Amino acid sequence: MNNQVQLIGNMGIDPEVTNFESGAKKVRFSLATNEVYTTKTGDKKQKTQWHNVYAWGPTASYIAKSGKKGRQLAITGKLRTEKYISKEGKSRTTTGIEVSRAIAL
Repeated sequence: MNNQVQLIGNMGIDPEVTNFESGAKKVRFSLATNEVYTTKTGDKKQKTQWHNVYAWGPTASYIAKSGKKGRQLAITGKLRTEKYISKEGKSRTTTGIEVSRAIAL
């Protein structure tokens, strides 16, 4: 698989669950990953990256059941870029991670 992402991070919010009339389930949340590095002066710094994450079906059910804000989660998925028109009529692009597997740690 060429488009594969693996991350371990902490959930920034409780999972937001959407149940569709068809029976499908989708869950959305943010995931924070932290990188610790040392500056030239020897100071340790931490940089946090925030990721928009979503999942469908059984993976969404698992995350909805076992995930909550602050919970550490290991995910595997793929990057998805979507274009849309904002309420102001401007073209926008967003990139998120579509999760195929998740494990609460």
